[in-house]
Amino acid sequence: MAKGEFHKMHGLGNDFVIIDARVSPIEMSPARVRAIADRKHGIGCDQLILLTKSNVADVTMRIFNADGSEVEACGNASRCVVALLKQDLKIETKGGIIFGQLSGNDVTVSMGEAKFEWQDIPLAFAMDSASLPLAWEELQNPMAVNMGNPHAVFFVDDADAVDLARLGPMIEHDAAFPERVNINVASIDGNEIHLVVWERGAGLTGACGTGACATAVAAIKQGKVQSPVVVHQKGGRLTIAWAPGQPVIMAGSATYVFTGHADWDDFG
Repeated sequence: MAKGEFHKMHGLGNDFVIIDARVSPIEMSPARVRAIADRKHGIGCDQLILLTKSNVADVTMRIFNADGSEVEACGNASRCVVALLKQDLKIETKGGIIFGQLSGNDVTVSMGEAKFEWQDIPLAFAMDSASLPLAWEELQNPMAVNMGNPHAVFFVDDADAVDLARLGPMIEHDAAFPERVNINVASIDGNEIHLVVWERGAGLTGACGTGACATAVAAIKQGKVQSPVVVHQKGGRLTIAWAPGQPVIMAGSATYVFTGHADWDDFG
């Protein structure tokens, strides 16, 4: 049996099963991910994080959504990995290299530079990423940002008033986004942001680190707020700092929940 240890952690309620497979590699199929992530029959998580060896960094972080799809980046998971390994880290992801640093009770992560070109999002065809000529009912003309993964950012008067549970799947799977998209609905209060996120492959989550980064970048770029900015989500708050041409810096908590052991063959 492929027995192994796992760690349950969360960043502002965005929860993860983290498996350190650097010593004993584990095959991770979409079906196995879905079984582990199942909250009734498995361990339960928004994302499964698989740590493997890296030739260019301290560790490689592979990120799987609850639906079994593998994605490029996850800010909350990055903070959790730094907290788990209890050291400053250079982390290799499919979205690029990121840097994490222990900072008291919080973890600060350099998430790399935001990208804005339509082909970098990516979009299905050339269009103005600063204000996409697209609308889904009251959600109109989002700004598109790539934070290692694709995001669409909508600014509205009241983020909580938007039925994102209904509109999220519609936008996520729109043909305009060939790799699907994360949907961020935000409202501004002074120099603070209130944010609700629909994550591709995971749905509504308590918090999304890359979503907070993308939304803060969009708000700063559009002159709605100044850096650094506090982003409030259901699970808590993150502080995001950014200047054009510079990496996006995110600071926030990472919480250890428990450790367990499992026979991975039981999950398919």
